[in-house]
Formats: sequence, structure tokens, C-alpha cells
Amino acid sequence: MKYGIVGATGRVGTLLVNILKNENEKIGAVMFEGEQTIEFPSETIITNDAKTLLENSDVVIDFSAPIATQKLLEAALENPTPLVIATTGLNNHQKNLMIEASKKMPILYATNMSLGVAILNKLVAMVSEKLRDFDIEIVEQHHRYKVDAPSGTALTLAESCAKARGLELKDVMVTGRSGHVGARTKDEIGVFAVRGGDVVGRHTVGFYNDGEFLELNHTATSRETFARGALKVAKWIVNQNPGLYSINDALGI
Repeated sequence: MKYGIVGATGRVGTLLVNILKNENEKIGAVMFEGEQTIEFPSETIITNDAKTLLENSDVVIDFSAPIATQKLLEAALENPTPLVIATTGLNNHQKNLMIEASKKMPILYATNMSLGVAILNKLVAMVSEKLRDFDIEIVEQHHRYKVDAPSGTALTLAESCAKARGLELKDVMVTGRSGHVGARTKDEIGVFAVRGGDVVGRHTVGFYNDGEFLELNHTATSRETFARGALKVAKWIVNQNPGLYSINDALGI
């Protein structure tokens, strides 16, 4: 199978390339912006054109930026190819574009490619439903270079909590408090971001009530977790029918 990689010189993209090279897998094409900072196999096509990437790949893994993902999806509408998309910070237009593209090809979209976070999402939904009177607060921590906040993973966790209670996240999410903001509302879901150092990723979902609280936490200690997770689901998505899939679908949870 020929893998295509968008954002091949990024932090996770570099790991993907190295893993594939070490395991003697074929990298059909790579796409990235800026200087080439790593070595690719001699047969790998290096391009900044999404159409060329798609034509030389059996499956494409995308850890990049929203604008690069948009270009990939626009090209994929004319060149259907199984896609694994892990880019966070997508706007509504880009998400709608993904939905349209998924009518022509299988696409797996996940804001986090780790098995642990997939399980955490299932857990927080269950707890949110069962502990209906508990207040929910989510705190996420990442390295100083992360550009979007809150993280895509934190937003997905918040969405899982809200959905389990029959709420629309946009109506109840709070991402900042300052000054005399008044008492916390009943359905409020707080989502807060911490940035600093080289933290790979840490997400804590807390459920707080009078006299007790429960906190569920996931910590990523290496980005290789995300790279290997993406490769695992890439092997799965190539055998699926057109549609938009989640990591839960690939892992069967």
C-alpha cells in the first residue's frame, strides 16, 4: 500500500515518515510547505500539489493545518482517495467540505488518534449522563507551539459530555472567566487551555458536585502514539465504503 502524507515535515508527519521507512512500507507521495527538513525514500514523490499527492497514494494521512486540509479535500472531490484526517482547528466550511467529500470516498476524521482518548470519550459520555447534576470542567495542556485553543480533543470531549445530556455545546460552553462573572450556570461546560514547554498533550475532564468529584485524565507522553494510531486506522479505512468515520468505528468501540 502506498501512503501519502500531508504535513510530512511536521512533528507527527516526521514520525510517520520514519516509522514507515523503518518498517519498509511504501511512501507514495508527501506534501508540505516550507523547507525539506527530513530525507524521504528516493521513490517518494515530493509535491505541494494535492492532486499529485492523491494520484500517487492509496491512502492519505493528514496531520497539517486547516488550509492544507481544505486544499486536500477540494482536490479529493475530483480524485477520490481514502483519507485519514487528524488536523484540528477546522472551520465550519472545512468540516462541510469533508462531509461532501465523504460521499465519494471513505474519510476517517479524529481530533486525536490515540486509543486512550477514544476510550476516554466513551467514558466521559457515560459519566456525563449518569452524573447529571455534576458540574463539568475540562482542562487541556499542550506545548507552547500549539496554535489552536481549546484543542480539538478538548472540544470533542466537551461535545461528548454535552450530547450525553441532550445539550448543544455551543449553547453551554465557556472558554474563559474573568472579573465578576456571576455564579456558574447549571448546564455550563468549562473548557480551558494551558500552553507551555514541550507538553505533548494532557486532558482532564472533571465532574464536580457537593461533597465529591471525579476526574478522568489522559496524558500523551509521546507523539508516536498519534502516528501509530493514524497508521492503524489507515489500514482499516482503505477497505471501507464512502462515508465519514470516527476512530471509534475503526477500533470497534
